[in-house]
Amino acid sequence: MVHWEATERQTITSFWGKVDLAAQGENSLQRLLYVNPWCCRYFHKFGDLSTISAIRKNSHVRAHGTKVLSALGDCIPHLGDIKGHLAPLSKLHCETLHVDPANFYLLGKIITIVLASHFGAKFTPEVQATFEKLVAVVAAALSSQYH
Repeated sequence: MVHWEATERQTITSFWGKVDLAAQGENSLQRLLYVNPWCCRYFHKFGDLSTISAIRKNSHVRAHGTKVLSALGDCIPHLGDIKGHLAPLSKLHCETLHVDPANFYLLGKIITIVLASHFGAKFTPEVQATFEKLVAVVAAALSSQYH
């Protein structure tokens, strides 16, 4: 089980309330797909993802980015048991979607970059450390069903 300091919980809660799930989610998924093009293979049903322009115009990318950040936000009330909370999603990504678990860590880093870019100076080193811990815990939880 992961230990969360009271200050970390407060940081996550206060910053997450300011996150625009649609905008930052879309930006995060766009960056994942463009910077790591091998990830596009998991989204073949989204259609053309061959260029940054195509990725930016893709409504499926926009919707899924929002869905990803919503799922991340849903973890906040479950900080004490993120692994248990995400077990069904881990199973889905492992058994049905066959997503390489390394991609969860990549996306977590990208989400942190997007949040830092959006919040600027307010995204202090302490805030960054807290969010890096959060996305690492989430990535580990999503990877837990892999054998």
